Amino acid sequence: MKLPFYTYDVFTAAKFAGNPLAIVEEADALSTEQMQIIAREFNLSETIFVRTAQDAANTASVRIFFPTAEIPFAGHPTVGCAIHLAAKKYKPGCAFETTIRLEEVAGLVPVKVSRIGDVPRAQFTAPVIPFVPDAPAPDVGLLAQALGLAPGEIGFGSHAPRLHQGGPRCLHVPVASRAALSRARPLEPHWSALIAPLGTDMAYLYTPGGDDAQTAYRARMFAPTSGIVEDPATGSATALFAGQLLAAEKLADGTHRWKLEQGYEMGRPSDLWLEADVAGAKLTAVRVAGQAVQISSGVLDI
Repeated sequence: MKLPFYTYDVFTAAKFAGNPLAIVEEADALSTEQMQIIAREFNLSETIFVRTAQDAANTASVRIFFPTAEIPFAGHPTVGCAIHLAAKKYKPGCAFETTIRLEEVAGLVPVKVSRIGDVPRAQFTAPVIPFVPDAPAPDVGLLAQALGLAPGEIGFGSHAPRLHQGGPRCLHVPVASRAALSRARPLEPHWSALIAPLGTDMAYLYTPGGDDAQTAYRARMFAPTSGIVEDPATGSATALFAGQLLAAEKLADGTHRWKLEQGYEMGRPSDLWLEADVAGAKLTAVRVAGQAVQISSGVLDI
């Protein structure tokens, strides 16, 4: 069995930046075990497998894998795959605007894709509105030990560590400065002691500002026990970040927009755009956008 594959760099307009992604097409005949083996072979943070849509009104059915496990939803595979499938429908260089509908394990994910200029842009709507799960609050002292920081470097203003869920679950950790963010790293045995009771391995650290004057927050994301020591760009954690901002900033009703930077400390600069609709002090919709560029293509011989 021979299957076409492509790799993209996602949440960037420049090659060899952003978050690498593998896309495997014509994957209907693959078993779950085969998909996991292929994801481990690529050894990228995520690999997405494209299959025939169950509903003819949708573009494709997809499954997404870490090197270690399948996940119900992830942002950078959604953005990269939608851009790839949309670009195949149009001649190179032609402007377009279309909607790609991806059937993911977490639910149907509509993705608006457009190209004006050289690099396409995609914006997905999160399939699940972020919510606060029933889990213990993280211990700040243990959290600081797990990240190699002082307790006083955890939190700023009204921002405190919180868990959010919406498909995946993520611990959002505000840190007081860019210097603290740069120094942070997961440290054992404190990391496992912190993460085990929380039901997640994802810790999304953030602090105000960035290299670009328009950037609201600089972020880093660690998930070492899922095989991802650090992730250059994490669309799902970014979508969940809307819940963190709602709680910390008491967002007014309306649509809010933020530009975010991630991956800069690891030499894979990524730029993400987050939108959240708020009504009655609750999130009603969350959207994440970014760009992607193709890096390679080939054939898997299974």
